[in-house]
Amino acid sequence: MLPWIQLDSATIPGEGGELRLKQRGSEFSIMLGANELMNSRLSGSEEALATLSWERINAHPKPRILIGGLGMGFTLRAALAVLPEDAGVTVAELVPAVVAWARGPMAGVFKGCLDDPRVGIHQGDVGEAIRAGKSAYDAILLDVDNGPDGLTRKSNDRLYDFAGLRSAREALRPGGVLAVWSSGPDPDFTRRLKDSGFAVDAVNTRAGRKRGVRHVIWLALKPTR
Repeated sequence: MLPWIQLDSATIPGEGGELRLKQRGSEFSIMLGANELMNSRLSGSEEALATLSWERINAHPKPRILIGGLGMGFTLRAALAVLPEDAGVTVAELVPAVVAWARGPMAGVFKGCLDDPRVGIHQGDVGEAIRAGKSAYDAILLDVDNGPDGLTRKSNDRLYDFAGLRSAREALRPGGVLAVWSSGPDPDFTRRLKDSGFAVDAVNTRAGRKRGVRHVIWLALKPTR
């Protein structure tokens, strides 16, 4: 078996911690300490984050989407595959090196999706982008950290508390959807979403397209009025 080779590392702004990009043959991995945050062979649940969200908003004209976390681009690519030509997608990525990796060693994984004219990059915290956008988005897709329980940055928890959910609700247009990826279930988060005025559906989906561990995607709909 081929050994893993570390290609690069990057410090996470604000709270430290180091991301490491590794490669083994055509396979890539992004690690935080001993934890693998993502792997290029496992894209099913990240793709589902986009496609399940689109099913909820596909009647919205000129949809505007905010994606929190670039990762390996699987959510972005899946969104671009279903969105119309007049859509707009903003990707908020906190770590500059992740964007550099997408255009550099992982260019084959990203397949040019960052050059799509519908795509713009917000270099910074997705929470800032959410708070700055009042009724700006039809969908907010959060693939940030490990889900509602912060792993890479404790401050990510602020996205998922009541204040963060209120900001997300205000940033959505009527009938918009807040979609949240998680490595596992969290009944307390489900209750917070409901208490924040969302209609909530928690969907189990596999990490791989047909196999692998199961992840959870919350689809939280803002009422139309």
